[in-house]
Amino acid sequence: MATVFSMIINREIPGRFVYEDDEIVAFLTIEPMTQGHTLVVPRAEVDNWQDLDPALFGRVMAVAQKIGKAVCAAFDAERAGVIIAGLEVPHLHVHVFPARDLSDFGFAGVDRNPSPESLDEAQAKITAALAQLS
Repeated sequence: MATVFSMIINREIPGRFVYEDDEIVAFLTIEPMTQGHTLVVPRAEVDNWQDLDPALFGRVMAVAQKIGKAVCAAFDAERAGVIIAGLEVPHLHVHVFPARDLSDFGFAGVDRNPSPESLDEAQAKITAALAQLS
């Protein structure tokens, strides 16, 4: 059975994409820790990051770094947080988000009901920042 991330990647359910190539996609999470919280996900359905081919893992992290630069620029943050938790969906995903202090690193404080406008704004800002970085 496909993971929810595979269904987003395959456009079976909606997602707010900010990046995609043949191996990796990045889209906004629906429960952000901070505005701009993005998930970097390989198209391959691999649950545990330790099981991913090392070369592909390197590409995932390179994309995460690019997204990190974009969220910093888009949301005027000095740093981007990066977390690989992997407990909520059995498909590797790297959380990348604007971080201003350690309280931004808490899954307990996610926004469980962000407005569609907030998510649309975040998508537009990150996409524009990525275009500036290219």
